[in-house]
Amino acid sequence: MSVIVDDKSDHCIPFILKCLDQHKSSHPDGEDSPFFLGLNGVQGAGKTTLASRLVSLFTVSTLHKTLTSPPYNLRTAILSIDDIYLTHADQVALARSNPDNPLIQHRGEPGTHDLQLGISLFSSLKNRNPTKIPAYDKSAFNGQGDRAPEPTWETVNTPGTSSISVVIFEGWCVGFRALSSSALESKWSSAVEAARSSDYQGRLGKHELSHVAFVNERLRGYDGLTDMLDAFIHIDAEDTQFVYRWRLEQEAKMRAEKGSGMSDEGVVEFVNGYYPAYELYTDTLREGIFKEKGRQLRLVVGQDRKVKTVETL
Repeated sequence: MSVIVDDKSDHCIPFILKCLDQHKSSHPDGEDSPFFLGLNGVQGAGKTTLASRLVSLFTVSTLHKTLTSPPYNLRTAILSIDDIYLTHADQVALARSNPDNPLIQHRGEPGTHDLQLGISLFSSLKNRNPTKIPAYDKSAFNGQGDRAPEPTWETVNTPGTSSISVVIFEGWCVGFRALSSSALESKWSSAVEAARSSDYQGRLGKHELSHVAFVNERLRGYDGLTDMLDAFIHIDAEDTQFVYRWRLEQEAKMRAEKGSGMSDEGVVEFVNGYYPAYELYTDTLREGIFKEKGRQLRLVVGQDRKVKTVETL
């Protein structure tokens, strides 16, 4: 397995601090709302670790520690898009109402998140109101997952405590923007044509257009979250196919440490469910998700997960 090296913080921290200064300067009266940072990366590329909790590439506890320590002393909340998944009951209902669409038979794709919960969470934090941070239990219902009971959620911005100043919102599809119907059909048609070749490695061309169109339409609602971001970091891969190797390595490590984990076949099937979205929406991330320039940082990592190139968009 690749050696875990933190070579991303040296790029990310200065970018965040610069954006924070700009955010503060736009509110000279001191009545600024919290700074919202989006963080996206293909699974296993290291974005959650950078953010702070996963165990992948490097430690995003680094971000958390830096921002919460002197001289910054900024109270920081880390949110995962995983924590706003639909409840188990709602996910089951979604799957049953669309039984022929394999992309939404389990949690993961756009459309399987509770956007109303996410937007109300963002709004509450933006207004510095007392806020309960939702949590998701992936082990519930034999791994199908369910939202954790509300009494277990962390509460922030309570009376007598300093309010949250920085919100880091991380997840594999954070920042994705829906495509126009014509652009979606064009990408899908190209993938279907490519799938006729024996060396086709993608997954998009193996789905019906109606399957991906459903996800794309649901993704439009995610702009309600994306448009509230002040800055964005994208941890990209030279080849998105790396995600298969990275996930296989992670599960092998988990099996070695805990005695249980997905089989190699299970990992491939798991990643297959996400891969069409990478094929559809990665180009948009690479072009930049904001109209204004300078608010997005893109790090491109190689198969060894080390940074190869850096650009500000």
